[in-house]
Amino acid sequence: MINKQEMLKIQNLHVNTNNKEIISGLNLLVNKGEIHAIMGKNGSGKSTLAKVISGHPSYQITEGSIFFKNKNITHEEPESRSHKGIFLGFQYPIEVPGVSNIDFLRLAYNCKQKQLNKPEIDPLSFFELINHEIQKINMNPLFLNRHLNEGFSGGEKKKNEILQMSLLKSELSILDEIDSGLDVDALKSISNSINKFANKDNAIILITHYQKLIDYIKPDYVHIMDRGKIVLTGNTTIASNIDKYGYEYISLKK
Repeated sequence: MINKQEMLKIQNLHVNTNNKEIISGLNLLVNKGEIHAIMGKNGSGKSTLAKVISGHPSYQITEGSIFFKNKNITHEEPESRSHKGIFLGFQYPIEVPGVSNIDFLRLAYNCKQKQLNKPEIDPLSFFELINHEIQKINMNPLFLNRHLNEGFSGGEKKKNEILQMSLLKSELSILDEIDSGLDVDALKSISNSINKFANKDNAIILITHYQKLIDYIKPDYVHIMDRGKIVLTGNTTIASNIDKYGYEYISLKK
């Protein structure tokens, strides 16, 4: 029997924002080498969960714990979580006029290097590194010199998120609706990049509404959220049945 190593463990998590409980007693275990997908109706708490794991300050944990690689990070700052290896790919990446993409990426990379007590790299060395990374995801090098996400299409913004994830070699990547607003070709490209990135030493959580992403990536587990907690866990068959029958399928399984 293979002894799996825990990457993320969430126990009895309760989360409030604006005096309203959004997460209500949620439990989740993600091991190294696994890909998990989280689905659910709008308002079920999926995006809130993603933000809470990454340490978003607008959400208050009132009960429960979050462990990352067996260390309690429940009340750690977002920067600390990022340096430890947690990455959140946003559903709507923001545009930052005046900041070039390559400068932003080099700053993020060197911040992590510094935290790991590794040498920071100069612009020329970074240019070589980032060019290697963009080839992996088939991204146009011209995007490096443009302002961060400014004027990018939906697919380009999402590809830029994948580039950041790949560059930082994130151990736990949470991708919040990375598939939203993408055409078929862009979705295939993004899915292919995610599959290439996944390995036995990292873990990925996909938050999605759509069957297509599940088909392309084939996660190990699919979880269904409802009213702030996970109410059903299984394999990709769950996603297929939801695509066919809607979320009424969950009521039938309870």
